[in-house]
Amino acid sequence: MSITRHGVPAKSGSLPFARAVEADGWLYVSGQTPMENGELVAGSITTQAHKAIGNLLAILQEAGYGAADVVRCGVWLADARDFAAFNAVFRHYFGQNPPARSCVVSPMVVDCKVEVDCVAWRARS
Repeated sequence: MSITRHGVPAKSGSLPFARAVEADGWLYVSGQTPMENGELVAGSITTQAHKAIGNLLAILQEAGYGAADVVRCGVWLADARDFAAFNAVFRHYFGQNPPARSCVVSPMVVDCKVEVDCVAWRARS
């Protein structure tokens, strides 16, 4: 099995995990929050969801994957009332053929409204 770690943690450098790990065509992307340059992006669930998913997609692209390669997402929301608004953003990125997904309500480690992770797969060339 071939394992590749993609990137390093954003700015802090002290977090003990890779942004993504690739193993034999599978890419596991760590949870992404609405951060930019090490700072939380303030705003509504819509604003924060766009940023968190955008961060996720940027890591996928860096590793040579795309949204169509995502087979599963995990979503954590700070407030269940944000579920419908989050779904609208998720649909924007994943369209008519979305990946499998779990969504739970949970307190966040950082003061944000959403966190998203994913697993992607593509055939190795």
